[in-house]
Amino acid sequence: DSIGHPKKKDIVGVLSKGLVKVIMAATQTISKKRKFISDGVFYAELNEFLARELAKEGYSGVEVKVTPLRTDVIIRATRTKEVLGDKGRRIRELTSVVQKRFGYKPNTIELFAERVQNRALCAIAQAESLRYKLLGGLAVRRACYGVLRFIMENKAKGVEITVSGKLRAQRAKSMKFRDGYMLKAGHPTKEFVDTAVRHVMLRQGVLGVKVQIMLPSVTPGGGSQQIRGAVQKPQPDQIFVRPPKEYALPAAVSSQQ
Repeated sequence: DSIGHPKKKDIVGVLSKGLVKVIMAATQTISKKRKFISDGVFYAELNEFLARELAKEGYSGVEVKVTPLRTDVIIRATRTKEVLGDKGRRIRELTSVVQKRFGYKPNTIELFAERVQNRALCAIAQAESLRYKLLGGLAVRRACYGVLRFIMENKAKGVEITVSGKLRAQRAKSMKFRDGYMLKAGHPTKEFVDTAVRHVMLRQGVLGVKVQIMLPSVTPGGGSQQIRGAVQKPQPDQIFVRPPKEYALPAAVSSQQ
């Protein structure tokens, strides 16, 4: 002690404080801002990978469900058999790639394939369909009108297809094909309008394809409940005039008549 060595109590106190700091750092949870950013980056990268890998299988979006035991990734596509592969081989390969890329432990992430309810009301599926028609050499007007007619025949309220780029001449231009009713502003556009953008790599350049579909909504007493892919709520600007109720007249009034 006279030379200046620390006491045993002081050493124990320093060690205990350091141990507490280590435990607190290990148990400290990630901030909400960082969590939302990491979840968004994970979803964006996963969506881009699946869109490139499953373009021919009619990829139409992905949904991520996180549970305490594992993470479920639900892939929506028009041709689920091709996504699953022979005896589930393709889906196992995709699961392995996603697990290694994002550092998941074995059996903590699972991929599932789900069939799209109504591919005519799915903007991603129709944008991919139009993309492959243009890559096949079909004329722009014919391809766009074919997709537009198919969408409207399947009970969509409206559709707008925009194609921009070097369509025929060297000068780039934009063409729009519209039909039906389309919302353009406000919060209902997020709920009732399905939008998808795709790029078509042609020999003369890149074409941009944008498909907007106005989805049918539920109307009281209407038939939209039976349409697959319809939004299960009415539009906020819709007004319904109900038929008047029939009331039974009192006995005294009916006898006077």
